[in-house]
Amino acid sequence: MQKRWLVKSAIDSTVVEEFRSTLKVDRIVAELLLQRGISTFEDAQAFFRPDIKDLHDPFLMKDMNKAVTRLAEAIENNQKILLYGDYDVDGTTAVATMYSFLEGRAEVDYYIPDRYKEGYGLSRLGIEFAKENNFDLVVCLDCGIKSIKEIEYANELGVDFIICDHHNPGSTLPNCIVLDPKRSDCEYPFKELSGCGVGFKLLQAYCQKSKIEFDELLPLLDFLALSIGADIVEVTGENRILCYHGLKRLNESPRAAFRELLVLAKREFPVTLTDVVFTIAPRINAAGRLRSGKYAVELMITNNLAEIRSLANEINEDNQNRRELDQQITEEAKQQIDEDEGFDDRVTTVVFDKNWHKGVVGIVASRLIEKHYRPTIVLTESNGLITGSARSVSGFDIHEALTKCEDILEQFGGHKYAAGMTLLPENLTDFKEKFEQVVSDLISPSDLIEEQKIDIEIEFDEIFKPVENRMKVPRLKRILGQFEPHGPGNMKPVFMSANLYSTDARLLKDAHLKLSMTQPPYDLVIDGIGFNMPEKMDDVASGVPFDLAYTMEINRWRDRETLQLNIKDIRPTI
Repeated sequence: MQKRWLVKSAIDSTVVEEFRSTLKVDRIVAELLLQRGISTFEDAQAFFRPDIKDLHDPFLMKDMNKAVTRLAEAIENNQKILLYGDYDVDGTTAVATMYSFLEGRAEVDYYIPDRYKEGYGLSRLGIEFAKENNFDLVVCLDCGIKSIKEIEYANELGVDFIICDHHNPGSTLPNCIVLDPKRSDCEYPFKELSGCGVGFKLLQAYCQKSKIEFDELLPLLDFLALSIGADIVEVTGENRILCYHGLKRLNESPRAAFRELLVLAKREFPVTLTDVVFTIAPRINAAGRLRSGKYAVELMITNNLAEIRSLANEINEDNQNRRELDQQITEEAKQQIDEDEGFDDRVTTVVFDKNWHKGVVGIVASRLIEKHYRPTIVLTESNGLITGSARSVSGFDIHEALTKCEDILEQFGGHKYAAGMTLLPENLTDFKEKFEQVVSDLISPSDLIEEQKIDIEIEFDEIFKPVENRMKVPRLKRILGQFEPHGPGNMKPVFMSANLYSTDARLLKDAHLKLSMTQPPYDLVIDGIGFNMPEKMDDVASGVPFDLAYTMEINRWRDRETLQLNIKDIRPTI
C-alpha cells in the first residue's frame, strides 16, 4: 500500500527570513528550527549546545525528599541495598548507573528477574530474595508502578521499597516511596524521563543533599544516553541534555564494555544515538531476551577487561541467535496470517504459537507491522500462561486499548506504542475478539494507512551552494549533523524533492534500490539508496518522473566522505 505523505505546513516566509538573518543560517535550517519550537537565538543556543546546568531540580519530583532521606539513611547506617531492575536496556542501564555510583559508598547488590520464570515487573521471588538475604532497602528501577500486591507482600515481610519508574500508574499507587513523573500528583516539569533517568534524578538529589559534586555523576551519562535511545522516549528537554552529554562521554571516554560491543559489531567511533540504538542496545537487550539481564549488568559494571571481552562475546552471540529466532518466528507468523481467511476483514493482527520464544515476540510484532500496518500482538506460552507483546501504529494508543480489555487480562503494562500482557489460555479467543472490537471502535481509517512524515520540500540546488565541491559533503548536511541526537520529538529531518529522474537505477543483493538522480533544470546528480525497496524499481524507470522522501546521510568509503540520500519513500510525480 502507498504511504500517505504528510508535508508539514510551510512557515511564513517573513518569519523564516527574519530568523535566518538572526542566526546567519540558510532558510532550510531556519525553518527546521522553527518547526521544533526554536524561535530565538537563546533557544537555538540551548538546542545546539545543551547545558548540563539546565537540568531540573530533582526535588521538584513528588516524594523525592522522602526517597533521598531513606537512601541516605540506608547508606549512613550500613544497611544492605538491593537494586531491582527490569531485564531490558532501560532497566539494566538503570541498575548499572545506580550500582556504579553506590559501590564503595554502600553495601549494594542487584537483582534482575528472569523473563521466563518471573515475567515483567516486580516479582514475589525477587522480594523473597531480598528478605532471605537480609536486604533492608530495595530500589526498584524501570518497573513497579503497578505492583500493588507485591509491595503489600514486601511490607508484610518488612522490606522497604523505593520505586523509580516512568510508566503510567494505575488508579492506585503501591504503598511505598514512589518516584514517577507520570504520577497525577507530580508536578515535575519534564514527564518523559526513561526509567534510568528517574533513577539518575534520585542520585542527583542525593548528591545535592550530601554536598557531593555533580561531576561525580558525569561518568554515568553514557548509560543515560543508551536508555533514552533504546526505550524510545522523547529526545527533548531534559532527555536531550542527558543524551547529548551521554553521547559526548561515550565518544570521548568510551566505557570498555561499549567499546568492545562496537568492535564486535564492526562499528567505529564517533557514534550517534542511532548507532547506539542499532548496535549497542540490541546486544544489551539480547542477554535479557535469551538468558538473563544479569549478564548485561555485569558487562556494564565490571572493570576486568578479560571478563568484559568474554561477556561481550557471549552477548554478541546471544544477539546473533536472537536475530535468527526473530527471522524464523516472523516467517512463521506471516504464514499464519496468509492462511487466515478472515484477516483482511480485521483491523488488528493477533498471532499465537505456544512454541515461540518469549524473548523476541516484541521484535516480531514490529516486523509484522512493517508488512501489515495495524495494531499487532504476538503471543506465546510461558509457565502455563499466554504472554506476549503489543506494538502499535502511529497515532493509536495501544495501552488505552488494552486497558479496555483488562477484565480478561491477568496483567498488562507499557506505553502508547508498546506494551506487554499475560492472560489465561482459556481467555485467548475472548481476548482476540474483544481486542479487535475495542480497536475497531477507537481507530480511524486514516490510522491504518502508514504515514510518511516530511518536514520540508526542497530543490536539489538548495543542497549544495554554487561554490561547493559536489564530491564532498555539503555544509547543509554538516549543520544538520548538529541537530543530533535524534529521536521522538526531534526526529532526523525528512525532505521531499519533486519531479526527479533517475540517471542510473539498480538493485543491490536483489533488495536494495541504488539510484543516481537529477532534478531538471539543475545539472546536479545525487546518489541515494532505498533499503528493502525492490518493488519501487518500476517507479524510477528511465524517463519516468518521481517524487522522493529522504534524509541526508554521509557515505564513508575508503577514507572518502560523500553525500548520500537515504530514501524513505518514492511515489510517481502527479
